[in-house]
Amino acid sequence: MTSLIGDPLLWILLVVLVAAVFAVQRARRTNLALRRTRKDLETQLGHSQGRIDQLQGHIASLDTQHRGDLADVRADAESSTKAVLKSAMGTLQSLAEEQQLLLDGLLQKYGNDTEVLADLMSVDHTGSQFSRRAKGISVLCGGWLGRREGVATVYDVARSAQGRIKDFNRVSIHAQASVGVTSKAVEPVAVVLAELLDNATTYSAPGTPVEVNIQAVPTGVCFIVDDAGLGMDQETKDRAATLLSADGPVDITGLGDPPRFGFAVCGMLAARYGFAVSVGSVSPYGGVRAVIRVPESLLAAEAVT
Repeated sequence: MTSLIGDPLLWILLVVLVAAVFAVQRARRTNLALRRTRKDLETQLGHSQGRIDQLQGHIASLDTQHRGDLADVRADAESSTKAVLKSAMGTLQSLAEEQQLLLDGLLQKYGNDTEVLADLMSVDHTGSQFSRRAKGISVLCGGWLGRREGVATVYDVARSAQGRIKDFNRVSIHAQASVGVTSKAVEPVAVVLAELLDNATTYSAPGTPVEVNIQAVPTGVCFIVDDAGLGMDQETKDRAATLLSADGPVDITGLGDPPRFGFAVCGMLAARYGFAVSVGSVSPYGGVRAVIRVPESLLAAEAVT
């Protein structure tokens, strides 16, 4: 026994054993402390995540409210703008009609004077362009077009549209159909055709031809406008298609600066009166082909001359 106590190896083993015991206890305490710390951190993380979720929900709610408030403000602004424009265009249309009556009287009075007649026709042509633009803006703002008293032939509708654009002398009209357009559709179709002719002459080189072909189709009549311009890129075609197929109010503040009313006016009138307008196909001259398809329901039983 004495020899064992005096054995240094035994003491080394005891020291190692004691150190191991203390190390194990210390490791346990450290492990317990780490577990408590981890649990506390997980609890705090859960609380933080809950707070983050609350904040995200609050931000989403504020964003939704902001979007709603912004939409309301824009709607109010759009409504107010349209109301002002509609009133202004109504006044301008009345003045244009008064001017037209005055010009009609002057044309009758000075019809035998060639020089005066030419000047009056020039003033009348300018007034027709002004009246077309005022009518278009009024339509976009919820206004209505005046109604013609009787039926008009498709050729007369095309001639009326031709007289409402600046470069009317570049337009040639070819009618392969002899039918009438009902009184309620005469002015809408003429306004839409005038807008398409205005685009065709504006976006094609001066002096190049613009043709209007009027053809009967199984479902009605088509007014086909062909120009010799540079055509339309895909983005422009897509935007035109969107405006021409619109069946509700148009955001006039989104029509550019300066605003381009043409396709928006065409789309609104087509939807309101029940005919169709399309653009984007290529004309025989390499430009744009635009088509107005007037259904049988808007055509008269026989032509009126």
